[in-house]
Amino acid sequence: MGTGKSAIGKILAEKLSFHFYDIDKIIEEEQKMSINEIFKKYGETVFRDIEADIILRLSKLEKAVIATGGGAVLRDTNVINLREKGLLVCLTASAETIYERLKNHTDRPLLQVKNPFEKIKELLNLREQFYKKADITINTENKTLEQIAGEILEKIKLTTIQSKNLIQN
Repeated sequence: MGTGKSAIGKILAEKLSFHFYDIDKIIEEEQKMSINEIFKKYGETVFRDIEADIILRLSKLEKAVIATGGGAVLRDTNVINLREKGLLVCLTASAETIYERLKNHTDRPLLQVKNPFEKIKELLNLREQFYKKADITINTENKTLEQIAGEILEKIKLTTIQSKNLIQN
């Protein structure tokens, strides 16, 4: 969270002439309530179930850039489904940067706690092993959205070239 997945995803989709899908926005539209309301009314497990269903549906699409929530990778099935037709890109930032980016946001249910900075550190620590499974990792610190998108595109090209070489050998 707070690494620019949605903003960068839109830029990537445009540059690639792909469709852009934001899982959280789709959840809110389909459930007719905010993520915060879903968490309050049903809890995180139900939210993750809804998220997994939408990921399964979207992962079958062609030419799609999908922005997931930071916790989507906690379920192996989500990772498997997303990898079916694409690459996983992990955007990173320090806990301090994420806190600065999100400190005035009230739409992050996991940060509605007494000490959101400590919660960010805890979440990053908990999720680190899952984030390491990404095909491409980009640090977003002190970069513009365009710079980050450009870096991702370069790494996608390199990954694709390497994959083709492996198949041809």
